[in-house]
Amino acid sequence: MFAMNAILSGTVRLNALLPTAPILAFTIFTPLFTNDGVCTPFNRWLTGFLIALSAASCIFFTFTDSFKTATGRLYYGVATFRGIWTFNGGRKRPIMPSDYRLRWADLFHASLSAIAFLTFAASHNDVVGCYYPAKPRRVTNSLPLVVGFVVSVLFVLFPSKRRGIGYLSCC
Repeated sequence: MFAMNAILSGTVRLNALLPTAPILAFTIFTPLFTNDGVCTPFNRWLTGFLIALSAASCIFFTFTDSFKTATGRLYYGVATFRGIWTFNGGRKRPIMPSDYRLRWADLFHASLSAIAFLTFAASHNDVVGCYYPAKPRRVTNSLPLVVGFVVSVLFVLFPSKRRGIGYLSCC
């Protein structure tokens, strides 16, 4: 029973760790930016900008966290090396500020999130048609599955303590 509970709780945490929002936004805007895979040089620049912006958002959201103050109010912020920087101008602090400092594990999770997104983005049909149309279909179909599986396993084996934005069972 303990093993099943651990597996299910790790799987639930994948929702917060995997870059679902940037992938959704990327999937919506890619056909527009790539002209459905038939790109001009301008479309390549736009698509490159979209990929860079989406990858940056994957990294940013990995560093977000939430905490409750002594009064019980919920706040959101971004982890830094000095502690958490809250979105309300930094006036409120958690009870234990040292718990919210940026750690090496956060950089590990950010890199995994970026790798997962970049693999998905590079395998998107419109991006393939825009940048490298001669790429074999077998590679673009199987690579995201393999990378997604490996990244998911690493997220479950090395869970993050960050709760992100919108994670309600905080503190």
